[in-house]
Amino acid sequence: MEGAVARAAAARAEPRRRLRDQEWFWGYAMIAPLVLGLGVFYLWPVVQSVYYSFTEWTLFGDSTWVGLANYRELFTGPENAKALKNTFVYAVWSLAGIPLSILVAALLNARGLRLVSFYRTIYFLPVVTMPAAVALIWRWLYNGDYGLINYLLSLVGVQGKSWIAEPSTALYAVVVVGIWMSVGYNAVIFMAGLQGIPRHLYEAASIDGAGPVRQFFRITLPLLSPSIFFVSVLTVIGGLQMFDLIYLMFGKANPAYADNKTVVLLFFNKAFEEGAKGYGAAMAVVLMLITLVLTVVQFRMQKKWVHYA
Repeated sequence: MEGAVARAAAARAEPRRRLRDQEWFWGYAMIAPLVLGLGVFYLWPVVQSVYYSFTEWTLFGDSTWVGLANYRELFTGPENAKALKNTFVYAVWSLAGIPLSILVAALLNARGLRLVSFYRTIYFLPVVTMPAAVALIWRWLYNGDYGLINYLLSLVGVQGKSWIAEPSTALYAVVVVGIWMSVGYNAVIFMAGLQGIPRHLYEAASIDGAGPVRQFFRITLPLLSPSIFFVSVLTVIGGLQMFDLIYLMFGKANPAYADNKTVVLLFFNKAFEEGAKGYGAAMAVVLMLITLVLTVVQFRMQKKWVHYA
């Protein structure tokens, strides 16, 4: 009798086990392309870069194991400290675009605003514009002889500079362009965050006598903090990887080019123009570690100021 009951229970459990196995199979089958793509296009290049950082390459593609020689040269190279400083300066100043993006998002999210789709398109247009086109336009705007910025300044009696030809202003001129390009993308994220804040919180605050400023700091800013954290992480990572704008806007003939190189631009010079692929790989590995450490620090610090409703 007990054997018959056990066989009946096993027979009832068999369809459920098959269904569970099928769900596991199709689940793994669905994520397999993504896992394969991550492995081939992200993880494998990282492994290769780490290996290449311990080698030296010849012009004919042969590699020789040199141990930590590339890293010793990296930490004693005169250009590297300046490039690292420029990279940090760019990444930190890029964060200044976040308050501007919040302001733009709040204005575009305002009730009763006409032509809102047009304004959103205008602000998002720099995001989808090719960096080469952006660089050409801003090179003209920044030109010290016939640029539009200096022309407008001359109308109010101010003598402009050669903004991207002077080492003291060139990097900050690129920061302005980077912020201009990122405002539209960040504003879209902040608009989504603003639309997720319940309206009844503002209504309750108004009944309690809270004005717009107090509502912003007591309701909007805390509930928008997850979006601010997300954008700040992306901004820092993007700032540490800055290459295209500086490369396209400056040019090697620019007197500010040598003093305003970032780490990625210096990596490009070493690895692809001078052929020092092992040395360039060491620079890429160090930059990856710096980015990883800063991201971990940001994730640790977000526990103190990010509020998840």
